[in-house]
Amino acid sequence: MKSKSILTCSIVALGLFTSTAVLAAKADSKMIARGRYLVATSGCNDCHTPHYPEAGGKIPQKDWLVGSPVGFQGPWGTTYPANLRLYMHKLTEKEWMKVARKPLRPPMPWFNLREMSDADLHAIYAFIHNLGPTGNPAPDYAAPGVAVNTPYIVFVPKNLPQTARAGQ
Repeated sequence: MKSKSILTCSIVALGLFTSTAVLAAKADSKMIARGRYLVATSGCNDCHTPHYPEAGGKIPQKDWLVGSPVGFQGPWGTTYPANLRLYMHKLTEKEWMKVARKPLRPPMPWFNLREMSDADLHAIYAFIHNLGPTGNPAPDYAAPGVAVNTPYIVFVPKNLPQTARAGQ
């Protein structure tokens, strides 16, 4: 009788564990799906996925967020879209939350991340981690006046009206 009750308890415990694991997997898959949606609609791929804008967004997901060797040059120097697949795998989720709330070099719209909810930032982290690390790191930042040997986009407006220039 005692072995039957142990068996029954074991089966019940296994069932609870399995149910909990299934619920956790469903929650994770929902979070990952939310992260994918946010990455796709927040413009992350526009810079961090090569040729995404030119392809009208028709780049396979397996190729998303691998960074770019094409820089953006302006008064701040030359910045490159990071390989987020490699970068995020170096960060804990707690570190990511801190990074997402701090100013970053142009043209990264860091203020968009700052305004996202914690739940959205957790979802982005989960999605990028789910993609897995791949690719090569983007070139390093180059300070103002430092020559670069990569392609770059000059990110400085021209022919601004006098009133706009005064506010700079």
